[in-house]
Amino acid sequence: MSGLVANGAAALRADQLVTGGSAAHGAANAELVARLERLPVTRRLMLIRVIVGIATFFDAYTVLAIAFAMPQLVSEWKLSPTEVGLIISAGYVGQLFGAVIFGSLAEKFGRLKTLFITIVLFVSMDIACLFAWSGASLMLFRFLQGLGTGGEVPVASAYINEFVGAEKRGRFFLLYEVIFPIGLMFAGMAGYFLVPIYGWKAMFVVGLVPSILTIPLRWFLPESPRWLASRGRIKEAEAVVQLLENDVTRRGGVLREPAVKPLDPRATAKSDWRELFQGIYRKRTFTIWGLWMCVYMVNNGLITWLPTLYKQVFHLPLQTSLAYGWITSGVGVIASIICALMIDKVGRKPWYAAAFLLAMIPLLTLTSLGATSAVQVLILATAAYAILQTVSFSLYLYSSELYPTRLRAVGTGFGSAWLRAGSALGPITVGFIVGDFGIRYVFSAFAAVALVGGLVTLFFAIETKGRVLEELSP
Repeated sequence: MSGLVANGAAALRADQLVTGGSAAHGAANAELVARLERLPVTRRLMLIRVIVGIATFFDAYTVLAIAFAMPQLVSEWKLSPTEVGLIISAGYVGQLFGAVIFGSLAEKFGRLKTLFITIVLFVSMDIACLFAWSGASLMLFRFLQGLGTGGEVPVASAYINEFVGAEKRGRFFLLYEVIFPIGLMFAGMAGYFLVPIYGWKAMFVVGLVPSILTIPLRWFLPESPRWLASRGRIKEAEAVVQLLENDVTRRGGVLREPAVKPLDPRATAKSDWRELFQGIYRKRTFTIWGLWMCVYMVNNGLITWLPTLYKQVFHLPLQTSLAYGWITSGVGVIASIICALMIDKVGRKPWYAAAFLLAMIPLLTLTSLGATSAVQVLILATAAYAILQTVSFSLYLYSSELYPTRLRAVGTGFGSAWLRAGSALGPITVGFIVGDFGIRYVFSAFAAVALVGGLVTLFFAIETKGRVLEELSP
């Protein structure tokens, strides 16, 4: 009963404060933040994570689905190597634009509305891919689908981060984000078992299942109370927080009194994307861009190139080459889960610095040994990939923590655009080095990139562990 009385009083105070101008707005926002920070992880928050996770699973699946459809499409449509490259690249180009465009829209129109648009876009384009009749049509559909998939993850990351308190944020968020590497692994399994029997369209049919479930479930999700409060919609934010508090008290939970701390006035100020390059956020922006670029240049270069290496250089059967690729992906998933469970204890900065520098050891060992056998590459390249996977899959968490609510989605979107750049540059680097210098020096180049990532982390990254979002980013 005391919890309900306190909540009712808090609601009354919030409504009274709204009428008092910007100072009152800031005070009401501070109280709502304090109430959010004390909440445990409830069933409703778990439901939010599962529903958004379905969309993220499909995002990951879509990234690799085209790779397993392409061998059959090459024969069916007589595609040239240039056309194959353009079709694959079209998705990445769309993702780059989508990350920036929808990140900006999420700041203006809200997390849920924007997330819903991204889901509808990539679902509709998945259907369109089923009816593609040529390389040009598929290229167009993949570009438009990329807009949706590129926009979904940064917006979803901002949305989920804004519900959870500082003490539990890392573990809660990363147990959601681990669905991304699982989605990548599932795409490989689907392609291996379905395409030889049912054809390339099977990849897009399977991709519809999780995404169709996401659309009706969208109506069960509340808007981010932090975003609502930042836009001056205190009553709506109060209703969402009250809903979450009621979930706790209905099940017999006891909520401690909120520890209200004054917020910086900038927390309720309006802004635009240019603030990413001003004040304290300038260094954070360039730091996160560097981390995205370094980790995805190495990991995407490895994961997309290794199966071809096994088959073309070591002459392994196709099934064995694919199986080795799955082993690498699977170990990456295990490493991601370990990171999700431990990162709130270790911290972001020490984890990332250690991961970048440790990954250099197997990469330089491969260079020293000459990468002369498939098993040698499997063991050492998988070790490097798994270590760096803990960085690549958790950078959405870190990106969201570096910016205030008014910049969170657009800042994460801009940062993840460099993910796409690194993803494209990694395989290109591999092709250039293998052709001119040999396999072993690919791993030297990746070790150098990992070193850059480690140095950027050590000298420029900040620690965010256990700190309230509004304290980190006024």
